Parts: sequence; structure tokens; C-alpha cells
Amino acid sequence: MDQPINLKSELKASRKKTAKPMLWISLVSMTMMFAGLVSAYVISSNREDWVSFELPTSLVTSTYLIVISSITMHLAMYFGKKNKTSLTTILLTITLGLGLGFVISQFNGFTELKASGLFFTGPTSLISSSMLMVIVFAHLLHIFAAIIVLIVILIKQLLGKYNNGNTLGLELGTIFWHFLDLLWIILFLFFYFNT
Repeated sequence: MDQPINLKSELKASRKKTAKPMLWISLVSMTMMFAGLVSAYVISSNREDWVSFELPTSLVTSTYLIVISSITMHLAMYFGKKNKTSLTTILLTITLGLGLGFVISQFNGFTELKASGLFFTGPTSLISSSMLMVIVFAHLLHIFAAIIVLIVILIKQLLGKYNNGNTLGLELGTIFWHFLDLLWIILFLFFYFNT
């Protein structure tokens, strides 16, 4: 009877030990992917048919939303480690709402681009607007993944899984959320100074 219990605790300890390094490896590979996309943007900007334009105001709004969501996510992890259950749940819910607001704001940015005559594809599309939309959409796909992670974390929080120092899932989710926040800030600043 003792062996299965020991094996289970050893597997749990092993998973805990490898979870963060595996996440960091994933984040490095995502960084490399976005570095490649930004490099393609820079190279394309030297084309003769490159047209500059102003960023949609919705992208500015989305930047504020994701920065605030990073703060609420960090606070959720902080209070989760302190076993402040209800406060952690409230902060995770706020983070989820801000994350969804970020997504809506990004899609509003696409709508603003289209209203300005800047399309992703088609005979009137521009390489500059197409490249911007590709990079923003790639980031949005990662945000969708992070929102799914956040929903799972919130459900586990509601079920009382994060207690007595068992906050690994919450910590991993927070690292991923902060990474996407920082990535968006870098992308936004890059586009702000290069569109």
C-alpha cells in the first residue's frame, strides 16, 4: 500500500520540478517565433510599395487592458499563496474579464483598420497592414490559449485546489500571462514607432 502512495508523491514532485523549466522552454520558442515575424515585418518595410499608417486607437486601449490584467493576475497569485481564497477568486475573475476585453479591443482594431481601407487580403490590401494583422493575430491565438488556461485556473480555484502552498498551476498561469503581456507591450511599441 505504501508503494503506490510513494510513487504518486514522487511523480507529483517530479512534475513540479519540471513544470517551470518546460514552460520557460515554451516561452523561448514563442519568443523566437515572434522574432521571426517581426524580422519579416522589418525586411518587408524596405519594399517600395510599403505604406505607413496610424495604429488603431483600439490597440492602445487593448494595451492598457492587458497591463492592468497583468497586475490583477500578479495580485491573484500573491493572495493565492497567502490562502486568501475569495480575494484570489475575485482577482482571477477580473483578470479573465480584462483578458476578454483585450480580445474584443483587438478585434475592434481590425475593424478600424478595415474602415480606414486597410485590409488583410485582397486587391486593395497593403503589405504593411497585412503584416500587422498577421502578427497581432498570432499574439491573439496565444491569448486565446492563455484565456483557456485562466479559465482552468479559475475553476481549480473555485474547487479549492490551490491551498496550503499548492499553487504551482497558479504560478505557471501567471508566468504565461505576464509573458504575453510583456510580448504585447514590445510588439505595440515596435508597431507604434515603425508603422
